[in-house]
Amino acid sequence: MAFSEFRSLDEKSLIEYIKAEPALSSKLGSNLDDIKIKEVGDGNLNFVYIVVAPGGSFVIKQALPYIRCIGESWPMTKERAYFEALALREHGQLSPEHVPEVYHFDRTMSLIGMRYLEPPHIILRKGLIAGTEYPLLAEHISEFMARTLYFTSLLYRSTTEHKHAVAEFCGNVELCRLTEQVVFSDPYKVSQYNRCTSPYLDHDAEAVREDNVLKLEVAELKSKFCERSQALIHGDLHTGSVMVTHESTQVIDPEFAFYGPMGFDIGAFLGNLILAFFAQDGHADQVNDRKTYKEWILRTIEETWNLFHKKFIALWDEHKDGSGEAYLPAIYNNPELLRLVQKKFMEDLFHDTLGFGAAKMIRRIVGVAHVEDFESITDASKRAECERRALEMAKLLLKERRKFQAITEVVLAIQKLQS
Repeated sequence: MAFSEFRSLDEKSLIEYIKAEPALSSKLGSNLDDIKIKEVGDGNLNFVYIVVAPGGSFVIKQALPYIRCIGESWPMTKERAYFEALALREHGQLSPEHVPEVYHFDRTMSLIGMRYLEPPHIILRKGLIAGTEYPLLAEHISEFMARTLYFTSLLYRSTTEHKHAVAEFCGNVELCRLTEQVVFSDPYKVSQYNRCTSPYLDHDAEAVREDNVLKLEVAELKSKFCERSQALIHGDLHTGSVMVTHESTQVIDPEFAFYGPMGFDIGAFLGNLILAFFAQDGHADQVNDRKTYKEWILRTIEETWNLFHKKFIALWDEHKDGSGEAYLPAIYNNPELLRLVQKKFMEDLFHDTLGFGAAKMIRRIVGVAHVEDFESITDASKRAECERRALEMAKLLLKERRKFQAITEVVLAIQKLQS
């Protein structure tokens, strides 16, 4: 061990640490005198370092005992690094093509060493702002979600296996409580952490806080988030937690992972694509009106759900006679009944997805942490106009999600609001 108790590393002390850890130093080759380190953490919580030497490279991520974007006034457990490493390894086994490999984990130092996703990998959110199309995104992210959600659910596992896994991740309670606060609570009340594009959206934020129907629906979603241990979810699967090239899609940062409702992951991803859609008008200019790109985003939303649905059902069909205890083969023992069960399951999951996706959208407009899609629009009035449309869409989805029967209907609603 390089260090026997926690300390926050800087570039100098990180080199010391790496040289003392064979699991890391062995990844850099024999020459350790020419290590280059760059801190790139632009998120809300952690330090992230890219480490490069002539013989190799990796990424180091260290959790701090507070929320980085706010400071020591908002303490936060360092143990989140343990659950992130655990989830990376579990998801990596289930979807190895779409999760970076973990090389090293140090619980004392709250530190993870993992594969460096070298250029041209870019955070998906930044690619969406730039107007870059990723032809394999829907294919890849649907594969990741289908496999990680199916294989960690009771559709595949016995109740004994499932409860052991749920118990393991129950310790990630502080991160769950943070989500409860910033997604399901703060946007619907006066909170010191809330902010919006003021003064343009002041009335809109107040309208959210005074909408009784919205609050009823959010209460139901919060209950599901807190109480339903459906599968191992990433817990923060937005477009800033995915790195992409035209050929590669990698899911990172599962520090919020726990056993929760499947729709929270799917909704987070689709909700952030919808935010990206409504932000496009703020990035349009005389050279590029972004209309073609907006059509691509809508196709990606539709394809992501449809491909997920297809792959999830295919896994269910393949393993229907396995050890999963949600629907015992002795009971659900004919094709007609199985189809009825699957239809009901996927309908409920679709409505959960829309609800959670909408809640994630609302918190990004009137809550504490906003998204670069909108924040990078320098004209505040134009930014507010884009955000208002996204907010109206989110409120519609949250309150009327059960009326939507297909993703095509959601896309039509987005188009109607945009026109």
